[in-house]
Amino acid sequence: MAQEELLELVLFPDPNDQTLALDYLRRACVTNFPEFTKQLSTVLATPSYSNFVRQAAGLQLKNVLVAKEDATKNEYLTRWLALPVDVREFVKQNVVRTLGTEPFRPSIAAQCVAAIACAEIPSQMWPDVITHLKDSVIATNNSEILREASLEALGYICQDICGTLLERESNQILTAIVHGLRKDEPSNHIRLAAANAMLNSIEFTKHNFSRENERHMIMQVVCESSQCPETAVKVVAMQCLVRIMSLYYQFMEQYMDALFPISLNAMKSQINEVALQGIEFWSNVCEEEISLSVEAEEAREQGRAPENVSRHYARGALTHLIPILSETLAKQEESDDEDDWNPAKAAGVCIMLLAQCTGDSIVEPILPFIQQHLKNPSWRYREASIMAFGSILDGPNEAVLTQLVESALTSIIASLSDPQLQVRDTAAWCIGRVCDTCEEVVTRQEILAPMLPALSTALQQEPRVAANVCWAISSLAKAAFDMACRQGTDNSGQPETYILTSCFEGMVNELIKATDRPDAHVSNLRIAAYETLMELIKNSPKDCYPVVQNTTVIVLRKLEQLLNIENSLESLSDKSQLRDLESLLCATLQSVLRKMRPEDTPYIGDAIMQGLLQIMQRYFDP
Repeated sequence: MAQEELLELVLFPDPNDQTLALDYLRRACVTNFPEFTKQLSTVLATPSYSNFVRQAAGLQLKNVLVAKEDATKNEYLTRWLALPVDVREFVKQNVVRTLGTEPFRPSIAAQCVAAIACAEIPSQMWPDVITHLKDSVIATNNSEILREASLEALGYICQDICGTLLERESNQILTAIVHGLRKDEPSNHIRLAAANAMLNSIEFTKHNFSRENERHMIMQVVCESSQCPETAVKVVAMQCLVRIMSLYYQFMEQYMDALFPISLNAMKSQINEVALQGIEFWSNVCEEEISLSVEAEEAREQGRAPENVSRHYARGALTHLIPILSETLAKQEESDDEDDWNPAKAAGVCIMLLAQCTGDSIVEPILPFIQQHLKNPSWRYREASIMAFGSILDGPNEAVLTQLVESALTSIIASLSDPQLQVRDTAAWCIGRVCDTCEEVVTRQEILAPMLPALSTALQQEPRVAANVCWAISSLAKAAFDMACRQGTDNSGQPETYILTSCFEGMVNELIKATDRPDAHVSNLRIAAYETLMELIKNSPKDCYPVVQNTTVIVLRKLEQLLNIENSLESLSDKSQLRDLESLLCATLQSVLRKMRPEDTPYIGDAIMQGLLQIMQRYFDP
């Protein structure tokens, strides 16, 4: 069978034909690697072959040059470098000659050029590849597709190679990128390829950023590209600004007059991808300023000046950012998947970072939104107000925080019975946040009276709500235990009692019921319930010990039942799920055993050892 026929079959939908072709190509690669690479590069470079065949040849060539696994990657690298010089030159000439001749995107030849460059540049081979690609980009008489493919190759090289190896080439790389990114470039395909290359090159261009003229040039073309009507170019340009702010914060003061409106307009965009990058820009500002605040504190303690100082951009922008972020919180989709990343979720994270970064300053601009919308007829605004409240709890000082929680917690507890799932889910999460940050408030009897029944009811709701309720119970138990410890403990560090003693047994029983729910696998509810049970037992006072004893018996009984069930299972999938459950029970058993008193050991020791030995035997002898 001719090679072009085999290459057609590689991408053919029939799995049998595809397997046959791949096996043949693998044998050809092993039998005569030099000839194999030459033939693939020849097919790739020959326009008379069909696009389908040329693509397949390029993919096969790339796949024998690069691999994800380190061991295979090193093997491929050694194999390529061991080829005779004339073979490598033949292949390189073919892949370079192919640039600009492919009527399809993205360029397979660009990927092959980058794969070879990443193999040879670390060994000081192919020294003129960057120059050649740069010249192909800036030559005005070259075709659009050649300039685009050359920029793609530069972008792949910047992405895949160690940055220090390209520092000497950074001027040439930036010359090509800036040329392709400029606003008077008529091709959006070229601007997109240049933007991607810029994104991949930012990290190793620190010397260029340290020089004012070059920095101005880079910032100008990136800022201009962020206003490109083409969404894809705009998004990547915004990603560049996010990365630049993270890496070169100390140089950004003179550009903030431009970056401020660019980022705010991006945040307001109706295009999710653009809005996400606008929000990410300010999240990065916050992270950088939080880090600088820590650095400044360390410098003060050591009696020295910090290397870099915060410009407090986040604090200065609060009154502009909070209204946009608050409204963005209310743009949730009813069908949102828990794991989907969207502007509403990004806005919550950004508000959380703003609170950590600006402290008390965040309260004044965001409090009106929270107060206004806690009982809004629209579920989106109810959920957004609770999310906003939960997101700022790491910011204000204790006195301000206590006042905030006292004023809002009753309404948030009531939201656990809201008719809308998303509101109940966020309310449960928010109560967990409150328990984490306001121990003194949540352990008051007047707060526990409405909160405990509400949590108990919510634990029986949808798995995503129940999982957050588990976390809230865990945080509440820890808060109650810590408060009790402050009031006095015995020699072992345990308090005699705590405020949750009267309901401790009920909470344990409710959590055990949650682990047995038929839908407990959804939203990791079963894992959350067992982990909460562990925390509840770990943070229990002495007068709850009888419940701990009884829980030990229950866990042992459950473990014994699972071991008996496992004998009748044949499916590997079923056995795997069962063993995951056994692992959770063992972890819970470990938690209760740490609380057990020595005098109880004779009553349970044999049963525990028998169960554990049985599990170990099955793992080692499946």
